[in-house]
Amino acid sequence: MRFTFILFLASTATALSFPDVSGLTKLLPRKNGGKQCPAVWTSISKELTQKFLSGGQCNPDARAAIRLVFHDCGAWNKAQGAKGGCDGSLVLNAEEGSRPENRGLEQISADIKTMATTYSVSVADLIVFVGNHAVVTCPGGPRSKTWIGRTSSSTAAPNGLLPDVNAPAASLSTPFTEKGFDDRDLAALLGAHSTSNQFNFDLKNGGAPQDSTPGVWDVKCYSETLNPPKGVVVFPSDSKLASYAGVGKEFKGFVGNTGKWNGKFADAMEKMVMFGSSGTSGMVDCTDALPKSTNAKKDLKGMNPFKPRD
Repeated sequence: MRFTFILFLASTATALSFPDVSGLTKLLPRKNGGKQCPAVWTSISKELTQKFLSGGQCNPDARAAIRLVFHDCGAWNKAQGAKGGCDGSLVLNAEEGSRPENRGLEQISADIKTMATTYSVSVADLIVFVGNHAVVTCPGGPRSKTWIGRTSSSTAAPNGLLPDVNAPAASLSTPFTEKGFDDRDLAALLGAHSTSNQFNFDLKNGGAPQDSTPGVWDVKCYSETLNPPKGVVVFPSDSKLASYAGVGKEFKGFVGNTGKWNGKFADAMEKMVMFGSSGTSGMVDCTDALPKSTNAKKDLKGMNPFKPRD
């Protein structure tokens, strides 16, 4: 599911002919139990690719989209059951959108509202689709299963369900446990700071990244959280969790291990974007509307290493 291996068949001097089996495709079962992903999501995807890529790297819009899906879906715990979570309330409720932890998401929230109206899709679905799209658009980012069919809500999420960057490690771990995450899930999700730039935590260093390559989805965040190079700002929460009990063990296990991280991140992301849903019954799988993974090494070869980062 994570990686597509394409076999290139070498051409030979002998031409091969195959019978016409196109008529049989009508007899094959369709994905999604007969439901096809609405074509509108392919159109949205094309627009988002243009929006999120600049010079071969994911840009500030992509970073904001990733943060938005984390903050909308993450303001949930198991006690809420099939309500709240990924419901679009961060965009649709002005009070929730103005909370300190959501500062800096104003523009991407406005963009989501406009796009949802333009394409006649739900804000809740769009936040999830846009967040997953931003991850896979970043060079090296994985695809995550993306289900469509949520109901949007303007009811604000409860306060206090998003982690505080200054809280003790135990206090940071507990809210994730209450969302159904284990230590590996939490350690994997922390790696999303690979493409993060902070503006509101360390005001003296506004715009500083959480690793040295914020335009690329890679595992440098893990090693550089443990040993930050000059110019990288590490959140206290990341630093504490990187050395805390089981989370720290899992965190260190991702150092230099891109393949392992991408797989575990996608697993955790797929769990998170279903917060507030009662399962996938009645939903449609629109994963194929997302772009394919971007080859980080190929794109980096063509990049100007002296070009300022977005």
